[in-house]
Amino acid sequence: MLHKTRGIVFKTTDYGESSVIVQIFTEKFGLQSYIINGVKKPRAKLSRNMLQPLHLLDLVVYHKNTGQVQRISELRNSPVLQSIPYDVIKSSIVLFLNEVLYKAVRQQSADENLFDFVFNAIEWLDNQTEGVTNFHLLFLSRLTRYLGFHPDQAINADYFDMKNGVFSKYKPEGFSYLSPPHTQNFYSLLQCSFEHIDQLKFSNDERRYLVQKLLEYYALHIEGFGNIHSHEILEEVLS
Repeated sequence: MLHKTRGIVFKTTDYGESSVIVQIFTEKFGLQSYIINGVKKPRAKLSRNMLQPLHLLDLVVYHKNTGQVQRISELRNSPVLQSIPYDVIKSSIVLFLNEVLYKAVRQQSADENLFDFVFNAIEWLDNQTEGVTNFHLLFLSRLTRYLGFHPDQAINADYFDMKNGVFSKYKPEGFSYLSPPHTQNFYSLLQCSFEHIDQLKFSNDERRYLVQKLLEYYALHIEGFGNIHSHEILEEVLS
């Protein structure tokens, strides 16, 4: 049976001489793998450029509840990204967030709230003309709400206990925590919206530290999350 759904490209892998398998986070079916034949041929109907990380799609797909590789009947970029592919800062942000999402989002079932958040955030980033250097920090902090480990937001706390996901007046045991001034910086992220992102004023060192701690926070709460490497490239671009 054919189904219409929106999608977000997560990963494209070569398959044979002319085909690819693309993992797409779909609005209707969650994360699915699709085989596209002939995409690498010179006169292919579908271009591999349409399948770049976090490109946004309208799809008509065949779907079977077998967990196996599915097939696509129709595919188009919608909306077509206007700035992300050509802006080095935005494209570096997207590559980093794509790596995080690929490791964090694994469900093969619909999660429309999570899908809408990611889809709308990428579309918002594409439309911005300035003030995007903290976008990845705000995205990661807000994404925790949809992944199930959004922090408790107590006020007047000096520390953030990353293991338990709570703010505290007292220093937690172990090493997985934030202390001043990073606690306040993290709290400001949690209070911020994309529309007010220009209110976030972080130095390069503060931004770098927050990225490292956010990734540590993700690793504590997502089994098998592992290491992320693309943030190192992003940090060079932003510095």
